[in-house]
Order: sequence, then structure tokens, then C-alpha cells
Amino acid sequence: MKASGPDRQDPAPPPPGGVLWSLAGDVRALLMLPAALTMQVAHPAVGAGVDEHSVFRTDPWGRGERSLHSVQLWVYGGEAAAEEGRRLRQLHKAIQGTDAHGRRYHALNPAYYSWVHATGFPCYQHSMRYLGRPLTEAQERQLYAEWLQVGRILGINDRDMPQTLEEFWPYYRKVLADELEATVVVRELIAADKPVPAPDRGPLPVRLLLRALWPVLLPPFARFRAFVTVGYMPPDAREAIGLPWSDAQERRLRRFSRVVRTVVPLLPERLRYLPLAREARARHRARLRAAQVAAPSN
Repeated sequence: MKASGPDRQDPAPPPPGGVLWSLAGDVRALLMLPAALTMQVAHPAVGAGVDEHSVFRTDPWGRGERSLHSVQLWVYGGEAAAEEGRRLRQLHKAIQGTDAHGRRYHALNPAYYSWVHATGFPCYQHSMRYLGRPLTEAQERQLYAEWLQVGRILGINDRDMPQTLEEFWPYYRKVLADELEATVVVRELIAADKPVPAPDRGPLPVRLLLRALWPVLLPPFARFRAFVTVGYMPPDAREAIGLPWSDAQERRLRRFSRVVRTVVPLLPERLRYLPLAREARARHRARLRAAQVAAPSN
């Protein structure tokens, strides 16, 4: 199914109450997404596109905010989800060039565009083993079906994505074996010694304070970013890219994850869920209440 035209119906977002509805807006998703991004840019074509066309070096906070907002729209945006999918495809039309191996690429090449989308599923599936409860087989199948639906919102044709889990894992392992490598962008994303501009979001006093303290805060921030990026990446992807991971790091990750999965469920909703997710959850509850009030009494 393609993104809608005049005579086509827009694909709908995943349903309220589904697996993605619970995962994508939870603040723990902020720890899962860097691994997916790194797996994306480990593909030479995708890495070249980001290297040559992205502002991730000069405006990392703005780019991160925009990317997160886009992901949230796919799941919680209602009618705005399909519009966001069309916007992204339009944005990517001009992204083309030559990768590090001298091969031409275009961002909307189905193989590359589908891989960028595909990385989210194994990262969600793997990270939940640490940050929540491992997904059951039924939940994994539901999550994958919902992720396919998000792909349709993004304009990915069904023929370009494996349609079942049984088809997905061989496809995934083949990309790991044949395509991924430690690209320039991968090395920058996990480096602890690369300059990163100070955060420029939030109230002015906070921004000024962060700017003043950033020389002190940047080194531990960079180490933490690398730690969670590599740690929550599926081990087979980590190995395919050539990212080292020690037993000591694994033990630290498990201790950190234990704290996160204990504390986050205790948080009030305004702290546990990202803004678009909170708003969508509130709208959904209001609709349910209205439906109950409108239902005829026996």
C-alpha cells in the first residue's frame, strides 16, 4: 500500500491499546531509539545520506527533537500520521549521493528506506528484555504487525518489507551479514571524545546554565550515550557492526536497567509518557467515557 493520493484512503496508525501504543510514548523509549538510529546509519547508503545531508553535527538537539516528534506522530498522531509520512517522503526525495564504497544511493531506494524502518522492531523487542517485561510470542507478532502498519504510513510498500516474523528474521540477518559496518557516522555516534553543542532547548535560564556547565557535563553525557546505544542494541547487530561489549559493561547495563524498570512504572503519567502520547491517551480515555455515558442502560 502506498501513501494516499486523491482516490486512496490513508493508512491508519496502530490502534490504541496495542503494543506500540504502550511502548512508543513511554520515556523508556528514549533509551531504545539510539540503538535503532545507529543500526540505520551502519548501512553504508544510509550512513552516507546522514553524513552528507543531516544537521546531526551542528544541531543534534533540534534534529533529535524533530525525529522524536515524527516517531510519536506515527503512533499517536491520528489523521496527522499519514500527513507526516508524506512529509518525510517529500523531505527524502532530494537525498542522494555516493557512499563510501563509491556506490550511488537515494534515500527512497526501497531497500534502504525499508531498512531504516525495520530497525525499530528488533530494538524494541530486545530492549524490553531489560527495561520492561520480555514480550510474549503473541506480543512480538502484534508488535511486528503494528510496525508494518507504521511502515505503510511512511509509504513503504508491503512487497518491500517481510510480512511475517518468519520472513523478517532471515531478512534481518542477511542485512547484518552483507551490509552493515562501522561507518563514519556510527563511529561519531558512539564516540566519547567528539564535540557536541550544548543543549539549546527549554527555558532560557536552563539553557544558559547548561551552556556554562557543558564542558564538565559533556564527557559523562557522551560516555552514557555510547553506553546505552551499544548496550541496548541487539547483540547480533552489535557484532555485525564490530562494536565491542564486555561482560563488565553487560553487568552495569543490567543494574541500570533494573533501576529504570522499577522506577518508571511508579512515575505519574505526566512524567512517564511523552507529550503526544499523554495527549493521545487522554483523548482515548475521554472517548471511552463518552461511549459509556452514551450507551443505553439495561
